[in-house]
Amino acid sequence: MPPRSNPTARQERLGAELRKMRERAGMTAREAAGRLGVSPMQMSHMEVGRIGVSAERLRTLADHYCCADRALVDALAAMATERVRGWWEDYRGTLAPMSLDLAAMEWHSRRMRALQVVHIPGLLQVEPYMRALFTYARLNHASDHLEAVIDFRLRRRNVLERDDPPEFTAIIHEAALLMRVGDRKAAREQLEHILETSELPGVTVCVVPFSAEGFAGMGYAMTYAAGPVPQLDTAQIDHFHGIDFLHTEAQLEHYRALLRTVESSAMSAEDSRAFIHRIAREL
Repeated sequence: MPPRSNPTARQERLGAELRKMRERAGMTAREAAGRLGVSPMQMSHMEVGRIGVSAERLRTLADHYCCADRALVDALAAMATERVRGWWEDYRGTLAPMSLDLAAMEWHSRRMRALQVVHIPGLLQVEPYMRALFTYARLNHASDHLEAVIDFRLRRRNVLERDDPPEFTAIIHEAALLMRVGDRKAAREQLEHILETSELPGVTVCVVPFSAEGFAGMGYAMTYAAGPVPQLDTAQIDHFHGIDFLHTEAQLEHYRALLRTVESSAMSAEDSRAFIHRIAREL
């Protein structure tokens, strides 16, 4: 089977974890390839996600690397044997691969914490909000593509309502709640949907008010997704031209610390619900 031309972020992550494991063992890629009985080129492709690795080979490599973390090895073996086609694959070739990777990250996560200052988190957005957001300053937006984008984002929300949903905490600044992305009716629908979703099991919404002293996180927009083991956590960062998936130990610790800092400025879930109710009444 030829190497993949466009591996998914999840396939790249599996390869990256194998590379980290090898480097911690102080072994070169050529040495690892020899132990596994493959060519150095095959090993290189494996470590960037361009070719797959079986659970058996993964465990063999873990033994050669003297990796004693069985929970990590088991989690990686589970990733290696995934064969279920995710719903997001229906959009491959229509939407950007990074959008599909985001949906896959959300679906496979155990817990998520989202931070948004000027936007409502994607998993909490209603259709009028999405439509206004995606058409703003895009006068020539192809209608068929726009509908695919909106349909995709609406389907992403299902992760919070499935039988075994991940825990989800949304930290939203008051600024995002007050901005009328769309008309007054859309703004009220958006706030009501946030309140309704906050009642789902495992969903928590906390608001950072303008009155919070010392808050200086206005430039951040991110989601921190917990994997089956801490080493497989992912920090997903939003920026103007797209998104990034970060997973080095230093990066993960940085964004965990950032979330702890922002959470210290947020109101409790109960007070946040009352706060959102008040904004909705005033519309």
